[in-house]
Amino acid sequence: MGESVNKKTTLFITASGSFLTPFMGSSVNIALPSMGRELAMDAILLSWVSTGYLLSAAMFLVPLGRIADIHGRKKIFTLGIWVFTFCSLLLGMAASSWMVLTLRILQGIGGAMIFGTGIAILTSVFPVNQRGRVLGINVTSVYLGLSLGPFVGGFLTEHGGWRSIFLLMVPLGLLVLGLIRWRLKGEWAGARGEKFDLLGSLLYGLSLVAVMYGFSRIPGMPGAGFIALGILGLGAFVWWELKNESPLLNIHLFQKNRVFAFSNLASLIHYSATFGVGFLLSLYLQYIKGYSPSHAGSILIFQPAMQAVFSPFAGRLSDKIEPRIVASLGMGCSVLGLFLLVFLGEETTVGYLIACLIFLGSGFGLFSSPNTNAVMSSVEKKFYGVSSSIVATMRLVGQMLSMGMATLLFSLFLGRVQITPPYYPLFLKSVHTAFLIFAFLCIGGLFASLARGRIREKTTANRTGKEEGAPAARGPHGRRKGKAI
Repeated sequence: MGESVNKKTTLFITASGSFLTPFMGSSVNIALPSMGRELAMDAILLSWVSTGYLLSAAMFLVPLGRIADIHGRKKIFTLGIWVFTFCSLLLGMAASSWMVLTLRILQGIGGAMIFGTGIAILTSVFPVNQRGRVLGINVTSVYLGLSLGPFVGGFLTEHGGWRSIFLLMVPLGLLVLGLIRWRLKGEWAGARGEKFDLLGSLLYGLSLVAVMYGFSRIPGMPGAGFIALGILGLGAFVWWELKNESPLLNIHLFQKNRVFAFSNLASLIHYSATFGVGFLLSLYLQYIKGYSPSHAGSILIFQPAMQAVFSPFAGRLSDKIEPRIVASLGMGCSVLGLFLLVFLGEETTVGYLIACLIFLGSGFGLFSSPNTNAVMSSVEKKFYGVSSSIVATMRLVGQMLSMGMATLLFSLFLGRVQITPPYYPLFLKSVHTAFLIFAFLCIGGLFASLARGRIREKTTANRTGKEEGAPAARGPHGRRKGKAI
């Protein structure tokens, strides 16, 4: 079926879907202060507008990726666009903070359907020697959404109110649905007929909820208890997956495949260290510097703009040289940008902040598409859906942990108060602490990126036909022999 698929159309549709979710996320970050004032939301509740979305998306990504492998990736992708669009319409009419939080959680499920399948569809359609290029283009659409989000979101918030951001998503979502209906032909289901692991899905999802809820309850004992319970739950999930004949997540992908394991670890650390930057700087620019939403958005645009510039170049480069070299260079740029942000203060100039954002954006652009290329090139076809979901899960769990650390620091330094001038010094203290933690985390990610090893031998083997047709050699338990699974 792959030969009959219009590759350009498939790339355009999946890239359009990849644009919507980051555009929404970065727009909402700019709107948070306005939302907080209208709905009387404190700092911790504001953080949950982003965290609730990320948590639900992270909970459902791997299960939905597995369902997509079994029942069809296009079906799940299309349903995700529907859910995301409908929730956007309702969010534009939300009357309370709890309605906003509930709908953001539901919207996260739709988001999980979109970016848990988009990469898998691309990897199913494009041959291995073109993946770096198309993944680079797909990542560019993500960063284009991130780039336009702060600017457009700031403009809309200032002139039409924060609700206008959600209402804008409705026609964009309907446009993508029309393209899918009339232009995206074919279906992809690499594990059709296999069983779905319901118990594993419950263990995985509830464990993530416990960890994140625990972050918001620190420093009290209930918070520590929930975090411990979540960690125990994740341990039980790994134990169950290892003994299950039809697992939700093939743990052997991590045990036997060094490239896959370290690439995903590097991604988890990188997103944990960088995602909270946009959230914290949006609050810093509007509260400490007193800028309008549109002014703040015009400054924050520099980071994703650099990501969009470097991603296609980095993706093409990773088709020619080892992805770990390009990705590790990007991680190093991120470390520098984070350390520079530690010194933010009331008198920090806009030029200094823009320089920090340029370092961070360049680092992200150099890291993301080569890292994704390394992950998807290290597995065989039947794992494309779940691998795509794991890539997205590492991103979302990393983003979730980043927001969790921000929430934890707000709990420690501020408590449940609205951010007003008397609390600005404590707010700045929490921001400085966050950036310092993020910088040291990113150094750990640099070592993980360098430790992943080479993928060229695997890629060469794929180009000779092993991935496309010939079955790989397997051991006595059905697993492939060698490092890569």
